[in-house]
Amino acid sequence: MSSQKFSVYLTQLAEALRDEKGPELAYLLKPTSEHGKALVKDFRGNISRHSLSYYEGSLESPWDEIAIQYVLVVNSCARKRAVEAFKEECTLVSLFLRFFANNTGWTLPALFSILRDLRDLAFDVTASHGQEGTANMEEAARIISKAFSHCVIDRQSPIQESRRWGVYYVVGLILKCYFKVKRISLSKNILRAIDANPDIPPLSQYPRSHQVTYRYYIGMLSFLNEDFAKAEQELTLAFYNCHIDAHSNQERILTYLIPLRMFRGHLPSRELLQRFPVLEDLYTPFITAIRTGDIRSYDATLDRFERRLVDLNLWLTLDRARELCIRGLFRRVWIAAEKSTRVPVSMFHAALSIAIEDIPEEEAECLVANMIYKGFMRGYISHEKQMVVLAKTEPFPRLADRPAPFALLQ
Repeated sequence: MSSQKFSVYLTQLAEALRDEKGPELAYLLKPTSEHGKALVKDFRGNISRHSLSYYEGSLESPWDEIAIQYVLVVNSCARKRAVEAFKEECTLVSLFLRFFANNTGWTLPALFSILRDLRDLAFDVTASHGQEGTANMEEAARIISKAFSHCVIDRQSPIQESRRWGVYYVVGLILKCYFKVKRISLSKNILRAIDANPDIPPLSQYPRSHQVTYRYYIGMLSFLNEDFAKAEQELTLAFYNCHIDAHSNQERILTYLIPLRMFRGHLPSRELLQRFPVLEDLYTPFITAIRTGDIRSYDATLDRFERRLVDLNLWLTLDRARELCIRGLFRRVWIAAEKSTRVPVSMFHAALSIAIEDIPEEEAECLVANMIYKGFMRGYISHEKQMVVLAKTEPFPRLADRPAPFALLQ
């Protein structure tokens, strides 16, 4: 069996390898490309590993095998056999890594492309095959981790041509796989390997897109581990370095950055939220309730979005943020008391009874004490006289001025 189009394809591969054209090599290995579909048509459905063995030895190893494997991947994609396509792509990537391990950074565009294709095919299987797809996603992460190892251990290539310039892109793909299947704990080993290798260039020297992806996932890991200060730092850097046209990426970052900034007293502007209607729908009711001290409305919004917030791992965070709403209510009590330095506990109790429901006065006093303890209010409670004695200056400090703005989240 022979194919004129496949012969041309082999020639194109040979030229890309000879001239070390990474982007062209990446294009030639794309499973959804037009030339791939044309190859399938040219073979007229007579495609199998046995029939393609005719072409073994047509290129230097392992490229004869890679070319054959590419046709098998494209054929499976054309027939919409997701599981089969993924398995064939796994073999193709493994063959490519044999070549990649002995070459310099010119091959990185092709590596990035085939690893991205592997991840996408794993996503397709996960979407259509449930638990089986989860196993495939973990397999994809395992294979991509091999590519990471080949990038990290490159000590012979000149720094300009080093495979190390692929480190953060590859790590971003691995972390995305782990997050997809909720196996986040597996990311510790890969991050430990980066920290333990002083020869990896500083993150700031990598392409901005690599930096943004890496910082987003480090921010998310910090958020889930309740290291909120680091989470805010990393997500802020990710957002400000994100490409202006990458709207979905900006939205993904802001989903978690907005609540973190809220604890610092920085509520998002209306203009910002209007750029992201999904986030505007989610956060506007919370922000309005915080501004007005409307605890009842805040609680109702928590109930309304409970399922969505749980899926986003945000419910507990926003439940704790309810204290911002209580602070707003207590500040309104202070204003109603003509900003006096002495406000009876009964006034706070009355406000809470109206805002939430009839609660015992002891509970109201406990909430006031908690506000003082966490730095939302400055003063003390005279239990004997049932009086809250507030500081003369800034009895309700700005949220941004609190020494431990994330304390209420711990």
